[in-house]
Amino acid sequence: MTTSKHTESVARRMLLRFEGILNKAFGNDLNPFYYLGALGFFFFWVVAVSGAYIYIFYDTGVEDAFNSVESLAHEQPYLGGIMRSLHRYASDALIVVMMLHLLREFILGRYRGARWFAWFTGVPLIWLIFTAGINGYWMPWDTLAHYSTVAAMEWLDWLPIFSEPMAPTFISQEVLNDRFFSLISFAHVTIPVLILFLLWVHIMRISYPVVNPRRGLALGMLLAMLVLALVKPALSQGPADMGIEPRNIGIDWFYLFIFPLLDSWSAGQVWALTIGISVLLSVLPWLPTKNKQIPIAEVSLKNCNGCRRCVADCPYEAVVMQPRSDGMRFQEEAVVIPDRCVSCGICAGACPSSTPFRSDAGYVSGIEMPSMPMAGLRAAMTDDLAKLEGDARIMVFGCDNAADIGKLRSEGVAVMSLPCTAMLPPSFIEYALYENQADGVFITGCRENDCYHRLGGEWTKQRLDREREPRLRGRVERKHGRIGLFWASSTDFRELTLELESFRASLRDLASAQAEANNEADSRAVQ
Repeated sequence: MTTSKHTESVARRMLLRFEGILNKAFGNDLNPFYYLGALGFFFFWVVAVSGAYIYIFYDTGVEDAFNSVESLAHEQPYLGGIMRSLHRYASDALIVVMMLHLLREFILGRYRGARWFAWFTGVPLIWLIFTAGINGYWMPWDTLAHYSTVAAMEWLDWLPIFSEPMAPTFISQEVLNDRFFSLISFAHVTIPVLILFLLWVHIMRISYPVVNPRRGLALGMLLAMLVLALVKPALSQGPADMGIEPRNIGIDWFYLFIFPLLDSWSAGQVWALTIGISVLLSVLPWLPTKNKQIPIAEVSLKNCNGCRRCVADCPYEAVVMQPRSDGMRFQEEAVVIPDRCVSCGICAGACPSSTPFRSDAGYVSGIEMPSMPMAGLRAAMTDDLAKLEGDARIMVFGCDNAADIGKLRSEGVAVMSLPCTAMLPPSFIEYALYENQADGVFITGCRENDCYHRLGGEWTKQRLDREREPRLRGRVERKHGRIGLFWASSTDFRELTLELESFRASLRDLASAQAEANNEADSRAVQ
């Protein structure tokens, strides 16, 4: 499902502007907002590695738990202490990137249609990550652990699932025993394993998932946490005294924010809030929307030779290969999985039969977007190019989810907007330049590293650089200056306009240089 530029939300424009600021500060390659999911994986592994080290020295027991954790800060401050601090700050960072990732995908509308699976499987991940974090705060058995444990048990006691209330167990030192620490220790190891499994499920319908951030970004985050660990090391808040009600507790607001709320609200109200939010998040993909779903891709077996390019390029594993069903000599045929297709059109741009040079007036590609067939795109482009006037006629191809190229249309500029720039077969560029005599082709789309359909920008660039099939053919040389490329979101329209004008000026210079060269050649011929 595409997002209309004309109905773009205020939140999306604010997000794009903020990300534009980050691009200027860090560059597109190191913008953390483009790698929130990958950063989540990174922080998870930092938590896992540092936690494994801490666990080596952890002793279960009412008295031993606090002393074993506290000894890390005093007996090995430059290793154990740092590891404990990394464990704490990476856990907090995981919450931050997780919530930002959820908010960003919501603002961009990337949770409906075929994307429901990743969104829906992310909801239990939120619960598990919070559970693992809260459980981790109990293990040192300091004052904070005592406070959060009692609050959590009182909250759980509201549910009719236990025969006897559990909270009184943590009020008396005589009642609490070592088995509690063995239990929470086991849970703190088991829950992350379940989280890891659900993370795999979360991305299982995504082709080429990005699970590692750029090296510079990962190193920068690690360095920031190391500095924070040295400046403000994570320490316990004094041993738990079960005979005294905890007061003046330093709360980790990333994980334990729910407990102060329990002091003001009833347990039932807090359960209603948390369950209500979880249910709302779970059903969001199916709530009514004004945006209409673009019809999914369709395969034409008559024109499909089983080359697998559509399978290789689909960002969502929505195209698979199956044994041939029509008796043709090819072994396989492409099949679209309806509930995975997001109607991006990238598969159509990858199909070798999408070339506009085919003589059949009503030609059909091997895989097509029913609402935008290749024959219709060729006809529309041909009509627009025939109307161009001036000394620098430009054909602009763009993306429905990026800058609104319709505003660029003029007597010297023709435009064609697609669900994704990668729906554009490279042969259309050649067709525009040589069959219809456009002076230049200008290509734009979502910001670099931020394609709405994940891989469209990367595939487009690789095709133009002849690193990926279908490639731009030999007689069209990018270095000759007749093809321009500039990535721009809806908030980058001014920059896009300036870039297009610069491209127009370069075409005029190119034409002048070519004219001078022709004149010199004619002069030599006369002599």
